[in-house]
Amino acid sequence: MKKSHNKFETIIHGIFLILGLITVGFVLLITVYLVIAGIPAIREIGLFKFLFGKKWASTASTPSYGILPFILTSIYGTAGAIIIGVPIGFLTAVYLAKVANKKMKAVVEMAVSLLAGIPSVVYGLVGMLVLVPWVRETFNIADGASLFAAIIVLAIMILPSIISVSLTALEAVPPEYEDASLALGATPIETYFKVSVPAAKSGIAAAVVLGVGRAIGEAMAVMMVSGNVANMPKLFGSVRFLTTAVASEMSYSSGLQKQALFSIALVLFLFIMLINALLNSLLKKEKE
Repeated sequence: MKKSHNKFETIIHGIFLILGLITVGFVLLITVYLVIAGIPAIREIGLFKFLFGKKWASTASTPSYGILPFILTSIYGTAGAIIIGVPIGFLTAVYLAKVANKKMKAVVEMAVSLLAGIPSVVYGLVGMLVLVPWVRETFNIADGASLFAAIIVLAIMILPSIISVSLTALEAVPPEYEDASLALGATPIETYFKVSVPAAKSGIAAAVVLGVGRAIGEAMAVMMVSGNVANMPKLFGSVRFLTTAVASEMSYSSGLQKQALFSIALVLFLFIMLINALLNSLLKKEKE
């Protein structure tokens, strides 16, 4: 009986190992493909000119392939979405985990699940029909499709990830921690923010990482509300993100233009890996 049990565990361990190696293999395959497809354009254009050029005109008679506007727009857009979305998502998670009654918690969790299941194109469509006109009329500008509209849409889109992961982390905190804090005379609010939240900080940080990944990797929704014009980023100006630059031109691109789009994808891929590595290193330092 013991031998059969050990054999079963060995088989399961082998299956998990194979699945893990397959996942790593996919990442390596994507990395190698992007490097092979993206390096030729960078060599021909020049690394400095490609990364720090301010003009993108891939279809002009004298084409220019500078992606600095795309890089800055992606950074500003992601940062803006995190600044807006993280506090809202975090406080919502604290409310659901510690304050809300069962009925309210069930309703809000259902709404969060629905938000997570809505396709990106629907967010973009609602943003284009509702948010963009509102921005145009409220701020009295010529076109509401702007970086500001994209930030609002991205902030809404990252809420489900931040709320659900933070909620799970907060609910995993042992109740004895809070009981001890309350017994020492702390108020419930003090206990939630000075005991429960620090105990769940690794899970909350993981929620932020997921939010960053969702924000920086989104294409369809921001394409519909940002104006999709290769300008240097302005809060109420039409802009183009790294993701939308690839999505908007890949269908008709050829030659150096197509290679340059693969180079943009390579930059985006490296950018996401750098952010994840940085955040993971910060989490490890905090644990140590």
